[in-house]
Amino acid sequence: MATARAFLSAGWRVLSLDKQFGPEIIGQPVEFDLRRRTEIPALIASLGPLDTLINNAGVLYCDPPDAIPEDHRQEILAVNLEAPAALIEAVAPSMRAQRSGRIVNVASIAAHLGHPDLWYGITKAGLLNLTKSWAALLGPHGVLVNAVAPGPTKTAMYDLLPPSRLEWVMRTVYSGRPGAPEEVAAAVLWLGKDSPEYVNGMTLDVNGGSYTR
Repeated sequence: MATARAFLSAGWRVLSLDKQFGPEIIGQPVEFDLRRRTEIPALIASLGPLDTLINNAGVLYCDPPDAIPEDHRQEILAVNLEAPAALIEAVAPSMRAQRSGRIVNVASIAAHLGHPDLWYGITKAGLLNLTKSWAALLGPHGVLVNAVAPGPTKTAMYDLLPPSRLEWVMRTVYSGRPGAPEEVAAAVLWLGKDSPEYVNGMTLDVNGGSYTR
């Protein structure tokens, strides 16, 4: 929501995609379940040309690493990695044709570390590789593809973490606090709107230094 608010405040028209909306809706709602990967091309075609794509959807389960249910693994793969890949594939032709566009993938500090939520970390690391791959493919056509990798951020997902995990995470952050969603949103807005065209294929770490110790 913070990212949608940031773009709206900057005067952009925002399409917010979710499988189920709560009472607060930011931007124009588009109801869609990203697990329906094969339907993504038709969805994008129905929306018309897009200037910026933000891949922000994510699923996290705090399962023991030796007891991850198969349905959890499949959902994490589908939402965190396969859906962003399909969305980029779907928007790439129009962005390439107009020789402009920006794509920002929201990864995680988990992409840089060994992570107890194994498939979450795996998918976020894959998202960074996806970012670099598509930056190489689309960069010559004027399209920028970058990523942000937030550290612990006070979102609904953060509130799912068990107390032991929260204590460990907070010990690694210089400020001793989780990031605010608005801080991550500011980084996404910069990459999706204002960053120089020479910034392409990069990952912007927004983590309070937490991966450095």
